[in-house]
Amino acid sequence: MKALTLGPEGTYSHRATQAVADEIDFVESVTGIVEGVASGEYERGVIPIENSIEGSVTESLDALADRNVAVVREIVTPIQHALLAQAGEFDIVASHPQALAQCREYLNEEYPSAKTEAVASTARGVERAREDASVAAIGHPATAGDDLQVLARDIQDSTSNATRFVVLAPETERVDAGGKSSVIVYPNTNHPGLLLEMLEPFADRDINLSRVESRPSGERLGDYMFHFDFAAGLYEERAQEAIEELRDIASNGWVRVLGSYDTEHVL
Repeated sequence: MKALTLGPEGTYSHRATQAVADEIDFVESVTGIVEGVASGEYERGVIPIENSIEGSVTESLDALADRNVAVVREIVTPIQHALLAQAGEFDIVASHPQALAQCREYLNEEYPSAKTEAVASTARGVERAREDASVAAIGHPATAGDDLQVLARDIQDSTSNATRFVVLAPETERVDAGGKSSVIVYPNTNHPGLLLEMLEPFADRDINLSRVESRPSGERLGDYMFHFDFAAGLYEERAQEAIEELRDIASNGWVRVLGSYDTEHVL
């Protein structure tokens, strides 16, 4: 099976994708991954969806709303950030924006004068550190190799730092079996009580919502779409009924069912 994920080699996305496929290609944008799967060029794609410190990855939410794909699996992996550099002195710390944010307190306390540089991935930051002795990187300690020193381990601001990734497949491979499901709703309307109306179909059927998030629709200011994750499989009658109610509420817009899936924890 051939999968597409964020590169270059050595990213946390790469580590998660190794649990999915042996043959892995890389791009440097989440949108590129979703497009690769939606077009049928790739059988699977793996994208980050949420971090326990920094919250949801908005590029992932928006890409899922724009293209027809299925979510067939969820992978949760602990994030163990290390500070990597050629030597103990440096001027810049380069990494993915999420990694920089997850280590903000550590950097402020230990290296207050160092500038931060956002790059496309943690692996790209490691490449920068290999090329330039004035640059340090934040990444997994296993990516240090022979060229970089591991100056500090577990520098993330929370010891429970973890990231959820979702495994994407073509829309035709969507399944209804699984302990968790995801849908996106664009109601294309706005009135008092709208959010409550969308929550009630789940509450009335004792379905636990594990995530509710709004994102701008891009159509006009103040217009939103909503992402729901809930603890029930689409094979369940109560889930089917809840989604039908959502379709009625969003009759001026649309409901996109991403599918049901199970969660796997990968170190």
